[in-house]
Formats: sequence, C-alpha cells, structure tokens
Amino acid sequence: MLSPILRASITTSAMSNTTRTQVNLAAANRLSAVQRHLSTSAPARRAQVEKLTVFGAGLMGAGIAQVGAQSGLKVVLSDVTDKALENGLNIITKSLSRVAKKKSPDDIEGFTSNILKNIEITTDAAKAVHDSDLVIEAIIESIKVKRDLFGFLDEKAKAECIFATNTSSLSVKEIAESCSTERQARFAGLHFFNPVPAMKLVEIIKTPQTSPETFEALREVTLKMGKAPVSCNDTPGFIVNRLLVPYLLEAIRMVERGDATPEDIDTAMELGAGYPMGPFKLLDFVGLDTTSYIAQGWREKAQSGEISKELVEPIGLLDKLVKEGKLGRKSGQGFYEYETKK
Repeated sequence: MLSPILRASITTSAMSNTTRTQVNLAAANRLSAVQRHLSTSAPARRAQVEKLTVFGAGLMGAGIAQVGAQSGLKVVLSDVTDKALENGLNIITKSLSRVAKKKSPDDIEGFTSNILKNIEITTDAAKAVHDSDLVIEAIIESIKVKRDLFGFLDEKAKAECIFATNTSSLSVKEIAESCSTERQARFAGLHFFNPVPAMKLVEIIKTPQTSPETFEALREVTLKMGKAPVSCNDTPGFIVNRLLVPYLLEAIRMVERGDATPEDIDTAMELGAGYPMGPFKLLDFVGLDTTSYIAQGWREKAQSGEISKELVEPIGLLDKLVKEGKLGRKSGQGFYEYETKK
C-alpha cells in the first residue's frame, strides 16, 4: 500500500508529464502555424527571364531582339507583316556582321549564324507570347495602338510573364491600365536608346503598381544584355528626354529669334560643353517629326501641371519644317541637308 507522500509524488509527476506534453503540443502547433504563414506569405521567387518576345521589327525592336539573342536569350520577334520581319532580320544581320568583325574576324558568318539561331519570327501575336517570360513592345508611339496590343496579349501570355513598353514619351501607367490588375504589377517601362546594340543606357520606368520583383527581374535581364540600367518613376520624358527635349526646343527658339545659327550653336555645345553632337545635328538624327510629336504630347501633360507650360510652347519654325517634310536625315533635309541614297 502506497504512502500518502508517495501517492502525492506520483500524482504530481503524472500531472507534470501531462502538462509538459500539453505545452510541447501547443508549441508544436504554434510552430506549424508560423511555418504555414511563412510559406504562404513569403514573396514569390523572382522569375528568371529566358524567353523574350519583342513586338516591332523596326530599328528599335530589331536592336532589342539582337542584344537579347547575343546575351543568350531565346527571342521571338513579331510584327504584322512578313516584309517587316524580313526587314528586321536584315537590320540584325548587318549589325551582327559589324560586331563579328571585332569579336570574331576569322569567322564572321559563323558568329552571325550562331546568334541568329536564337531568334524566331512570327506574325502571330498570340503564338509569339504563349511561352514568353518577358514581352517588350517597340511599336508605333501611339497610346491607343499600344493599349490595344497589350490588352490582347494579356489574355494570351502566361500569368507570370512580365510586360514592358519601350515608349520614350507616353505614360507607362496609362498603357498598363489596358491589362488586368495582376498584370499591372508585372508591367513597367523599359526604354532602350538608339542604336540599341551600341547604347549602354536603359531606363526602367516604375509605375505605382510595378512590383519590386518585376523591377529586379528587369534590372537583371538588362545587366545580362550588357546594359547599364537606371530607375525612374513614371514622369513625362523619364530622365533623359525630360532634360533633353526642353534643351532641343530652346535651341530651335534661339534660331527662330535670330540669336545664332544652327552651325554655331552646334559648334558651341560640342566644343564648349563637350557634347559629342550639337542640338541641331541631334534633332536631324532623331527626326524633327519625332521631337514635334513628343512636344505635342507634353503640352497635354502641361495642362495638368505635370510639366511646365513654358518648356513645351509651340515653335513656329519646327512646325514649318515638319509641315514641309524636312524631317532631318531620314528625309534628306532638316536643319542641314544630307545626301539621299538612290
């Protein structure tokens, strides 16, 4: 027969064991709950961009496709006609030949051929994006056309695919609004500069909806392409054009007022400011119609106070030249005259 003291000791020990078991069970349950929370709330793994689709086979689109293919990405180049795609491939082939003369002078054809193997072409927009990790649009600078394209692609591309516009002057947010809320988190501006294979800079434009994962994925892929990415919010002109366009417009105003000639202004900025190209040589290179179009779009932004009205006031001389078809190098005449290819 157990003594009262021994019975009390056994009872206390049993209760102690039971209590410890309950505490351990409760702790295990809490740990399990924390682990479940972490597994569901942790940010998704950043997407690796391996397959790139580029819309628009002009100079910009072809250039983007080329640097993507050179960096090892599998690229699909898409446009609305076979002729446009053929022209795009010709642009890429000629550019690669120039690169090959420096990098592989003994096997120019082989170097070019190996890069071109990474590029497919198609006029089927849905097919172009069905397995893409990143879509870059480099088509006409029209917000309606861009919105129509992205609105269509939003239903065709996989959910995790990132969308990017190469616009130089339009609102990235307004373009992105053609897509679903989920896609808007995977939408940004990716502004390359012409000529793309030679120009190192890329502006990554974030909207209020652009996720950190999207930004990082774009930064990584541009670094992989050998570019130098910079970040900017979705503001008119981003960084470069916000500073450059008002400078170009003021140069035109100086000529219009009779303050100086285009030649003297170019010489002054090249020799005095160290610019590689004066404003009028640059205007002719970019295209006077392009500069005029950007200024017109910015005047709309000026009405809402997003940019100073004085910076983008209409310039009679610019409007006159554009109306006369004197657009710069591409038309044979702008502020300077150029020999046209026959």
